[in-house]
Amino acid sequence: MIPFNYLGWFFKTFGSIIYPEVVRQILCEFLKNVPTQAKILDLGAGTGMMSEFSYKCRDDLSFIAVDPAENMLKYALPYIKTQVASAEDLPFTEGSFDVVLMGESLHHFNNIDQALKEIVRVLKKEGKIFIYDFDVSTFLGKSICRGEKLLGEPGNFFVPEILKKKLEDYGFIAEISKHRWRYTIVATLS
Repeated sequence: MIPFNYLGWFFKTFGSIIYPEVVRQILCEFLKNVPTQAKILDLGAGTGMMSEFSYKCRDDLSFIAVDPAENMLKYALPYIKTQVASAEDLPFTEGSFDVVLMGESLHHFNNIDQALKEIVRVLKKEGKIFIYDFDVSTFLGKSICRGEKLLGEPGNFFVPEILKKKLEDYGFIAEISKHRWRYTIVATLS
């Protein structure tokens, strides 16, 4: 397993480099239609990078970063509340959040279906999700997947179209945008 609990400083210092400007722009566009004071769950947040990018777009939102690695969360900025937990067992009541963000975290979840059930449970009706991850149908995406599996990670990487179908099975309406060897999916719970 990648020792994320010991890598907080590294991810805080260098993490933003792996988020291309186009992804940040898509995230800002995605957040334009989110209600004022909406509650945002940054799932598998690490140091809270997705919350930071979102805050730069909308500083009127309420951010909660969740990650199983406590020492990653300690690097989150003060406006981000933190909670140690896994995606498969979220400590929140039904309908708690307007939006769930997952920035390069979905592939680390141990049980994708259980995590999606939890996401659906904690989202409000017509809640939204934003996913940014590596496209395993590309050479670089496959290479990252193999590397993470060698390091003991779950490696639950998806071809974007397959993840879109899975999200639709859970009641989402989803759209894919591809960015060379990465992708974003924006989806709304119907």
